[in-house]
Amino acid sequence: MEEDVKLKGSSVDPIPTSKIDRKISVSEFSCHCCYDILVNPTTLNCGHSFCRHCLALWWVSSKKTECPECRDKWEGFPKVNILLRDVIEKLFPDDIQQKYQDIEQNRDIAQALQAFNKYGNDQNQTSSTGGRANPQRGGGFFSGVLSALTGVAVVLLVYHWSSRESEQDLLVHKPVTKWTPEEVILWLEQLGPWASHYKERFLAERVNGRLLLTLVEDEFYKEPYSIENNSHRKAIIMELDRVKTLGVKPPQNLWEYKAVNPGKSLFLLYALKSSPRFSILYMFFFDYTETFLPFIHTTCPLQGEQEEDIISKFIDLNDPTWKQWREFLVKYLFLPYQLLAEFAWDWLEAHYWTSRFIIVNAMLHSVLELFSFWRLWSRRELKSLPRLMWGHFWKMSTQGLFVAIFWPVIPQFVCNCLFYWALYFNPIINIDLVVKEIRRLETQVI
Repeated sequence: MEEDVKLKGSSVDPIPTSKIDRKISVSEFSCHCCYDILVNPTTLNCGHSFCRHCLALWWVSSKKTECPECRDKWEGFPKVNILLRDVIEKLFPDDIQQKYQDIEQNRDIAQALQAFNKYGNDQNQTSSTGGRANPQRGGGFFSGVLSALTGVAVVLLVYHWSSRESEQDLLVHKPVTKWTPEEVILWLEQLGPWASHYKERFLAERVNGRLLLTLVEDEFYKEPYSIENNSHRKAIIMELDRVKTLGVKPPQNLWEYKAVNPGKSLFLLYALKSSPRFSILYMFFFDYTETFLPFIHTTCPLQGEQEEDIISKFIDLNDPTWKQWREFLVKYLFLPYQLLAEFAWDWLEAHYWTSRFIIVNAMLHSVLELFSFWRLWSRRELKSLPRLMWGHFWKMSTQGLFVAIFWPVIPQFVCNCLFYWALYFNPIINIDLVVKEIRRLETQVI
């Protein structure tokens, strides 16, 4: 009776905490991500609360600012619910202590919390500067006005280069029987720097296209040509045989190849950029003699090959040796972009700046590919690699089909814009992508 009276009175004694403890269980304060007791509970705008490290792991894996349970977007940056945290720590101190110890031993959780907190600091800086985007997580270097100016530059450069292509590509379309002596000298000079030693001799004899077709190897060795170097004479004979077979000058540099094979050159340029392994495989099966053989002889030359005989790699139609195949397959599997860089390196004399752009772009693509594999490894998603490779193969196939179907109706000027954009301006985009990947990696490591 006395207890009943006390309960009804104004001076009621507080109920002991031990009695409350027996009525409340840990499950009533559990996180809906880990289904364990809430640690540093963070309440979102929708009202759901999660462990802060669980929310950080969710954000790192999904990059979505939404509730893991109801998928409502949160506004601002979620903060710890201090009142709820203090209540849980007073009610279940032993469970909280054990959970803290488990969290401290987990490196993935520590990295996720660091990245999540840095994201919060960036959001706070954005709000404090009047809503301006954070430069580290914004659109990057290649955006806005710079993109517009670059687009204008591409159009102007394409117009300038297109006006010169008619002169550069003249011999690949003009029958050899109509070549003038000056055009024969132009053909000879493009065989290599060494050919300049014999230019005056051909000019003195006024060798035109018809006379060139009648020359044989013995005549090159004797007066008035006197080409005593066996490698030089062999290179001229091999190239002359190709000229006799084709009836025109075969393409010997990037611009001439583009003039003869406009659709294929554009396809290979984009395909090698996005899927180098499948593109090289395509060249092996469908373009073995014209493209693949010069490629493998250039990137994997025979040991002991003299530098003065470098032209023979471009016109060598012999099958590669097993040593060349061994070197090629190792690079093909692990460093496909290095093959592109090595191919461009041997073209430095013919394409001084273009080769350098290709080499830099290949290096940047290698770094981006390394980052991609690192993400798969760190997230333990290597099982998805076959699916990604199939996606690359499907993308390359659709690109090839698109080029084959719509190439005849696409204006040449538009194709030139796409070609030069991928060749000269894609490295600028890749520099921005590499910088973003490095910053993302720094965020995860810190």
